[in-house]
Amino acid sequence: MGNYDEDTAFLGQKGTFFVILFFLLNAVYISTGLHSFYIVFVGASPSHHCRIADGNLSEAWLEASIPYETVDGKLQASQCWRYGQETVRKLSSQGYSPLDVNLTDIPLETCEDGWSYSTEIYHSTIVSEWDLVCENEWRVPFTSSTLYMGYLLGSLVAGQLSDRFGRRKVFLASMAAEALVMLVQSFSDSWLLFCVLYFFVGTVQISLYITAFVLGSEVLSESLRVVFTTLGASLHYCIGYMVLPWMAFFVRDWRTLLRVLSGLTVLYIPLWWLIPESPRWLLSQGRVLESEAIVREAAKKNKVSAPEVIFNQSEVKELVSQNSKYSALDVLRSSDIRKTTLLCLLLWMSINVGYFGLSLNTTNLSGDPFLNCFLSAVTEVPAYIVSTFLLKSCPRRPVLTAFLLIGGGFLLLVQLIPESLKTLALALEMAGKFGFTMSFAVVYIYTTELYPTVLRTLGLGLCSSAARIGSITAPYVIFLGTFNKYLPYVLMGSLTIASSIANMFLPETFEKVLPETLEQMQKCKRFMRRNKRTLEEQS
Repeated sequence: MGNYDEDTAFLGQKGTFFVILFFLLNAVYISTGLHSFYIVFVGASPSHHCRIADGNLSEAWLEASIPYETVDGKLQASQCWRYGQETVRKLSSQGYSPLDVNLTDIPLETCEDGWSYSTEIYHSTIVSEWDLVCENEWRVPFTSSTLYMGYLLGSLVAGQLSDRFGRRKVFLASMAAEALVMLVQSFSDSWLLFCVLYFFVGTVQISLYITAFVLGSEVLSESLRVVFTTLGASLHYCIGYMVLPWMAFFVRDWRTLLRVLSGLTVLYIPLWWLIPESPRWLLSQGRVLESEAIVREAAKKNKVSAPEVIFNQSEVKELVSQNSKYSALDVLRSSDIRKTTLLCLLLWMSINVGYFGLSLNTTNLSGDPFLNCFLSAVTEVPAYIVSTFLLKSCPRRPVLTAFLLIGGGFLLLVQLIPESLKTLALALEMAGKFGFTMSFAVVYIYTTELYPTVLRTLGLGLCSSAARIGSITAPYVIFLGTFNKYLPYVLMGSLTIASSIANMFLPETFEKVLPETLEQMQKCKRFMRRNKRTLEEQS
């Protein structure tokens, strides 16, 4: 088969068909941005303490029943302990006031009557509804991880499903399924059911993201395709991400928030009639007439004339996929490609731990959680813009190394900031998020250029799986902040610095021809071999 872009060059680059499709697909990413981080608010932990049953206690004893403890240098009411209520009631009945006794002599007990939660910021969350605090606090990061477990499954099956059934069908089915599962999730009557449904939200969400990306890459003209894959999808994702905290600000009940987010999907119903199947995919299936029908409709909308024969059927029948000759084992088979793969896996995993860790940490920061989430989303906009322009003119390896050092370096500096300078600490965390977002944008292009055509899809798929492992781990890294608030920053910063060093061993791909075969693939740098040769020469 001839080159698809050459066969359809008569359509032009910016006709009506392409422009409309460009904006429709970008609009889809607004919804993915809205849905990706709602757990930040749905799973937020309000201020809480043990519930104290009245039991004819005086106001003074009710207040004194909660002990105070030092957390990160601050004195605050305990969230998981109270003074033994049997002893407190006995002292109260005997006429003693809290000032008459040494409270530290009263034994402590757990929150046997449950907890009282502040409704100042959140009216209801899954934490306050199912008491995901104290000994059950581990369930909060696990809940976040279930989404990314779904990402792992979705990223593995989305490509196979879209290759078999078509981009458009999987794209529309994923969007409808995501809205439906979120709606059902809002009626969850247990934490376990919420997690199971959240897993499926992740599965269809990443499927929607991937198939929309592939559909745009295959249907849009070459010029709009570049804008869509570099800036369009990312910036519209950020728009949805920025809108989320404002919606959560006005809708502070978690069930209602999920129903509103799910209900907004009805705005995308017209996509059923407006988005076509990928002509490239149809050709790969030998469905030439259907592919030509879509191209001719595009020509009509672009007001250009289509040739009598667009695709040569005899050439289509000769189409053979070279990728079928290779398996996932080939990305680890030889020494050189194995080194490249292992280094890329480290890069993708560390970047995802940092990116998703900081995104999920916004409600734990000082200040307004809605504003913090909004600022976290805003920092991504200039990051994507800057990285896109740098990718056009700068070598990949030093740019990625610099971004990793920015992301990890600023996180390591957070622990040096005094408690009184909370704004500066927040600024450093946002600067770290800026570095991770730029790294996220660069590593995708860099990895694409490292692998040869015959293994590019397999290599990216393996790296994507490593990325999902990183995102699954991220909530637990943030959970470590309950023991020491600086520990997540130290771990994420150290891992990122280590990955920046590993990145220096990868070959440069800027202005290099994309490799087509394993033989054309560049090799990693070998400092040890060079040093060994130098020592031999000196001896």
